[in-house]
Amino acid sequence: MRSFRAENVSLLVKQVLDLETNEAKKTLAKVRGKYPIVITRDLAKAKQWLKDQARGSERYGIVVSSQAERLKPHAIDVKTPVDPIHWFLDGKEDVRSSYYLEDVVTEFQAQGLELDWACVTWDADFRYTKEGWEHFSFVGDRWNRIRKPERQSYLKNAYRVLLTRARQGMVIVVPEGDEEDHTRKKEFYDPIFEYLQDIGFDMI
Repeated sequence: MRSFRAENVSLLVKQVLDLETNEAKKTLAKVRGKYPIVITRDLAKAKQWLKDQARGSERYGIVVSSQAERLKPHAIDVKTPVDPIHWFLDGKEDVRSSYYLEDVVTEFQAQGLELDWACVTWDADFRYTKEGWEHFSFVGDRWNRIRKPERQSYLKNAYRVLLTRARQGMVIVVPEGDEEDHTRKKEFYDPIFEYLQDIGFDMI
């Protein structure tokens, strides 16, 4: 079961990131039922979903890209230092643990480590378009396009790491955006969510 999930979820994530929509739909059909993956626009719903799924000491937490600098309105700040030892090992009563759903880890801290259930919160650093992914870093007060192929590849790989951290299932949050904030326009986020909907992920 473990190897089935690991193999098929890794394949599904690769197909999603490689924009192989039809293949991703087929792989999702194999995974569904054995490894729940849901999508939402609402971080509070995602947190509740994690708590509802986890049994006993199963560990859950929020993971984000190190470039996800415009999740601050959702109380997610990638610049806040996090001790991964406390985050991955401490219990539910410790505010520094993943269970508290306050501190988040990025692909750097999450590499090579796993949770039972993960919430991947997707920012406007990695945007879906009909022509392919667009890659951004936040500098000063605006998003700047990443044009170097190696940096584009690194950002795509960061999302691959984030989307393969969970042993048992995950929820993907794509924020709604805010038209009054030029750094969080709906047009940055809506196409990502619509793409995931088109593949067939269940919405909560």
